[in-house]
Amino acid sequence: MTTKAWSLFLLQLALPPLPAPGQTNQPLVATAQPVLSPTEQAIQNIKHPVSWLSWGSDLRLRNEYFDNLLTLNPNNSLHEQEYFRFRARLWTSVNPVDDFSFNIRLASEPREWLNPAGYTPMKGRVGPDWTEGIFDTLNVQWKNALELPATLTVGRQDLFLGDGWLVGDGTPYDGSWTYYLDSARLVYELKEQHTTIETIGIIQDAHDDGWMPVINAGQHRIETEQNEKGAILSVANTSLRALNINPYFIYKHDNAVAGAPRGADNTDIYTMGARLTGLLGQNWKYSVEGAYQLGEKQDPTVQYPTVSSDYRAINAFGVNTKAAYLFKDKYNNQLSLSYEFLSGDDPNSKNDEMFDLLWGRWPRWSEIGLYSYAAETRVGQQANLHRFGPTWTVTPLKDLDFSASYFALFAPEQIPTREASPTLFSHEGNFRGHFAQAVLKYKFSRHLSGHLWSEFLFPGDYYVHNDLMTFLRAEIMLTF
Repeated sequence: MTTKAWSLFLLQLALPPLPAPGQTNQPLVATAQPVLSPTEQAIQNIKHPVSWLSWGSDLRLRNEYFDNLLTLNPNNSLHEQEYFRFRARLWTSVNPVDDFSFNIRLASEPREWLNPAGYTPMKGRVGPDWTEGIFDTLNVQWKNALELPATLTVGRQDLFLGDGWLVGDGTPYDGSWTYYLDSARLVYELKEQHTTIETIGIIQDAHDDGWMPVINAGQHRIETEQNEKGAILSVANTSLRALNINPYFIYKHDNAVAGAPRGADNTDIYTMGARLTGLLGQNWKYSVEGAYQLGEKQDPTVQYPTVSSDYRAINAFGVNTKAAYLFKDKYNNQLSLSYEFLSGDDPNSKNDEMFDLLWGRWPRWSEIGLYSYAAETRVGQQANLHRFGPTWTVTPLKDLDFSASYFALFAPEQIPTREASPTLFSHEGNFRGHFAQAVLKYKFSRHLSGHLWSEFLFPGDYYVHNDLMTFLRAEIMLTF
């Protein structure tokens, strides 16, 4: 399907889907496992040939189009981007003895650029980008370690804490090709106290071949702007249904590397925060997360009040909240209201007030929110932000999900102190714009799913150019 054809279809997603029979919410009762079809049973037998070995694979096919996001300027020759992404992954898990496993996954994502690339080593060119193969999982896991209620995982692994606000993606520059962090994670469960204690140590290299070789290495790719080290302590208690408590402490140390993209820094950041979640009655659920940051940062992209290579004291904070009402009807209607605040750097202060998302630079709520920050801070480094608005989700048919969101976006500080070009920001407005999103997802079968995704930002007076920002995507995912 051509980009124009499915783009027109996506524009219609803002209209509510027609009513159709759906599933009702059934009580949680024990049910027998469904009998697998002969074909599905054969697939499971292939994937689990022996008791100590399992494997699988998936293939994700995407066509993405966006306009004005990277450049924030319709007059820039790279303002319009379109490409195909072909991500393939193959993984296996070996369990030689009880409670011990070795896990490995290989991933690659070639692209075909239809317009001159706005980023990656293909910048300014069209055609195929074959990329390399990366081991994005390579770890050993020990459950019931030392006969304790503890699980230890050491090596390359995906880490996602809470809803991923501060820890969700260690490789922001490859665009969801990988998410890994090279780390050691110990999870200790006190079941009688309904408490989980986690400690994590992170040593992340900026390059994809920093810790281990890649396959068909045609590029020396950067996955983040600096070499990073970190330590995390998290305690979660779920004793109360209405109030789950999760305080945490995160330390992050950055060392800028030569040749890194704009925005590399030298930093020591100390983050202290907590996340509260719960269910109120039968229909309400909520989450509230807040964090304060201190430490020091050396960031050569800071332009205000003066350009300086000095370390600046960090004094930043952020809040991320959401409240949802669950109708619990046959269409699984849900209506939620979100509010997020990320402090911006005060241009009149010698300190650094910009909140740092740490390892949370992924499209948590928006692809536009990821790419549009490239000229303001760096890709995915959202800051200087007020975001609030509603989201509606519904399941009109079995295996069909639809969601629609609107957010009003504001900037607490009129001046983005790390701006790449002063001609892109007005320095006179606080309104970032009106954001709208519509997403349609469908699961065709156990092994095939897909979605259509659309986002639009109508820019406000914070920007110089007020041309519509657009992001459109069509995806098919095959899983074996």
